[in-house]
Amino acid sequence: MTDWHKLEHDYYMPTFKRIPITLVKGQGARVWDDNDREYLDFVSGIAVNSLGHCHPVVVKAITEQANTLMHTSNLYYTIPQLKLAELLIKNSCMDKVFICNSGTEATEGAVKLARRYGHLHLNGAYEVITGTGSFHGRTLAMVSASGQTKFQEPYIPIPSGFINVEYNNIEALKAATNERTCAVMMEPIQGESGVHLPDNDYLQKVRAWCDEKGILLILDEIQTGAGRTGTLFAYQQYGIEPDIMTLAKGLAGGFPIGAILCKDKASVFAAGEHGSTFGGNPLACATGYAVFKTIVDNDIPLNAKLTGQYLTKRLNEMKQKYNFILEVRGRGLLQAIEISDKNALSVTVGCLEKGLLVNKIGDSIIRFMPPLIIGRDEVDKAIDILDAALSDTSPVR
Repeated sequence: MTDWHKLEHDYYMPTFKRIPITLVKGQGARVWDDNDREYLDFVSGIAVNSLGHCHPVVVKAITEQANTLMHTSNLYYTIPQLKLAELLIKNSCMDKVFICNSGTEATEGAVKLARRYGHLHLNGAYEVITGTGSFHGRTLAMVSASGQTKFQEPYIPIPSGFINVEYNNIEALKAATNERTCAVMMEPIQGESGVHLPDNDYLQKVRAWCDEKGILLILDEIQTGAGRTGTLFAYQQYGIEPDIMTLAKGLAGGFPIGAILCKDKASVFAAGEHGSTFGGNPLACATGYAVFKTIVDNDIPLNAKLTGQYLTKRLNEMKQKYNFILEVRGRGLLQAIEISDKNALSVTVGCLEKGLLVNKIGDSIIRFMPPLIIGRDEVDKAIDILDAALSDTSPVR
């Protein structure tokens, strides 16, 4: 039998701290490893497999489009790209879209768009304000944009033009705004730093400040979009509309895709000022169209909301049982628990050994991002496994 772990060690750059299993098959909310062991998947490809693994809609879209037309470049019109563009715009507050390959490409493109706006309308303003704890991608510029020094330190000097201010602090944001500011970029919920929610009125204050200063508001909905937090987009829960929004992750249910959406006023790219060879290719767009239409037509966000409320209830039961759980936080099917023991690795390994995949963030946070089609029975099974893992690794006290 092939030793896949050794093969990775021999040939792959050591960029990942992998969970020590090799996954070979998935169906719905379950995956199997190369020893045919089954796991309940509450990671779903880091909030990517929105309809679960190998959903018939996804398989059909990929198969049919792969047999028809996969790539042409953006030199020509293609039907799947334009159908997806129309679907996204008609179901959001936005007016225009550019489709790319990933979340980091989407945020990078959004910053380029904001800088272009600054050059044209704000006397050359180019700085973008972001929040501490934010995560906007892995390109060098987006590492600089992200408000986490652990991602920045290996690459110093990092690109300039980004100002990190305390998240959820409107006064800090106001103090950082100057004549060089062209935009503010925020996650409605900070996913990668541990599922941190702002105050209910924070984004309204940010929106009002951007309006007052004439600068753009970019919302990074790469993790929160496509129904994950209980509405199609998280901005809908805060009573605001962004000028620019980025999507990726769950948009195509597992197939790589990203998107920049914007209002007409922010649509300032001219021909040749932005582009992509692979972005918006027919295969990705056909898959994205099929997945997003399924999410819209079947009100998948409602299931994320209701099942998410049930998941919150069950996680709070664990908090009552184990006093080392400091907090349960999140919305919809993007949730986390924070534990005082700095024992997240042991809990994650304990869940894995008992057949549940969860995501460790740092030493103290465990994140839950199941497919949006998950049901209460599967939540109950996951909580039972989590309960056993918590009991094994951190005795009640």
